[in-house]
Amino acid sequence: MEIAKQLAIFLDNRPGALARVCEAFSEKGINIHALATSDTVDHSVVRMVVDDTQTAIWLLEENGAMVVEDEVLLIDSNNKPGGLAELARALGKAEINIEYLYCATAPKSRKGLLVLRVDNASRALEVLKNN
Repeated sequence: MEIAKQLAIFLDNRPGALARVCEAFSEKGINIHALATSDTVDHSVVRMVVDDTQTAIWLLEENGAMVVEDEVLLIDSNNKPGGLAELARALGKAEINIEYLYCATAPKSRKGLLVLRVDNASRALEVLKNN
């Protein structure tokens, strides 16, 4: 469990836009640990956690992309019923708001990765470590 930097990248909602970002990262040896997208009519917001945030920001800005950096929590979570409920309950009890989250796991995997944007990352980390 740790606090990490997440990039929110605003891209044109067109075929190949995400591929160009991923290819550019690959060429610079940047690994993507987590990724989620949401779309509107004309653009997509791509949220990602990478292993070299500063190089990724430089690369994106050099290519004209708008990038916003945020703090998120990265949590290795057990893949079992009730795991997310337990986490959400602990944060709610501590009055910490989950602004959004994304997660993934393979059906037979024992662990998943949760990416949480909360209103107080350091307090949330403390609460979850003591829970």
